[in-house]
Amino acid sequence: MPRPGHDEVVLINGFPSLYAQRITEHVLSTNPRAFVYALVRAEEKAEADRALVALGEQAAARTSVLEGDPAAMDLGLSGAEYRQLASELDRIHHAAHAAWVGMDEATAARANVATTAEILELARASSALECLVVHSTAAVSGDRTGVVYEDDLEAGQQFHDEAARARMRAEALCRRASKGVPIVIVRPGAVVGASAPGDRLDALHLAALLWLTTPAEIPLPLPHRGDAPVHVVPMEYVARASCALGRIPAARGKTFHLVDPHPISVRRFFEVLGRAARGSTLRQVPASAAAMLVRTPGIERFVRSPKAFLEQFARNVRYDARGATSALAGPGITCAPFEAYAEELVREVAEHVSARRAPRPPSSSPGGEAEVYDPFS
Repeated sequence: MPRPGHDEVVLINGFPSLYAQRITEHVLSTNPRAFVYALVRAEEKAEADRALVALGEQAAARTSVLEGDPAAMDLGLSGAEYRQLASELDRIHHAAHAAWVGMDEATAARANVATTAEILELARASSALECLVVHSTAAVSGDRTGVVYEDDLEAGQQFHDEAARARMRAEALCRRASKGVPIVIVRPGAVVGASAPGDRLDALHLAALLWLTTPAEIPLPLPHRGDAPVHVVPMEYVARASCALGRIPAARGKTFHLVDPHPISVRRFFEVLGRAARGSTLRQVPASAAAMLVRTPGIERFVRSPKAFLEQFARNVRYDARGATSALAGPGITCAPFEAYAEELVREVAEHVSARRAPRPPSSSPGGEAEVYDPFS
């Protein structure tokens, strides 16, 4: 049952993360007759309302916030809300995920697997659903090296973090459901432009932080193979590509790597990053401030040996993206080179540093220190 006055109804699961906000903005800007439901947790409602105001009056008028829980039964919605969604939806973007460094197994399972199971149930119940776009990650390849193809998934790989392991399990759920649900899985590389200062640090931002704030007198060597690729992508490309793939009937049932088909080498990545940071306050950040930022539970083991961490960050793996390149050729969507958005990554890292150094309200936690924001705590 189409919503009156609109020819496309989309659910964004994962709002108000910046990643989900960018998807929302793209849906609304590319289709003036689209209507968006944004699923948010009750404790994030105020933040979601502020995000809608930032979209502008006209876009906000075509968006409705639903208070729920992405990991709860029926997404934490009332029976009436759930049935209305199921009757109206044309498309779903499942972007309720978490991937910060040091996540524990239980949190990873709830944030990534339980949310996927629940969105699959809604997809099955939806009477006119055209596509469920599942936002996964290239990191589901774990410790694999060599070429990883878009239809690869479980290949005996091992994982250095629980988030990527859980997201592989979530993809496996989607593959089993794909016979009865129109699913497109997208696997972006490390995304620039989808991280807010309050977010937990992911591998990309932690690697950049280590490189940019380590004092010059402390050597921080490159990974063993300086020619290893770094699979980094801008959020603008991910938003455009995932929305386009969700509208291509031939894409259903397939998985797509959203990566630069000509990835930058790790040596070049850090060279460009360093140049982009010229004039940035990051070059003047005291070592103690950087150390404070990474003293988050679970991260210590990654930064105890910076060289080992950087070796994991820049593995000798290449993601075959011929399927994505072919499917996106029609709409003319391509990935920009890292040089075009390196300054955005520097800005994100600088905002992380500023947010962590800023005074914070007292915490009620036993340790007395305010916790870093965790959307699934």
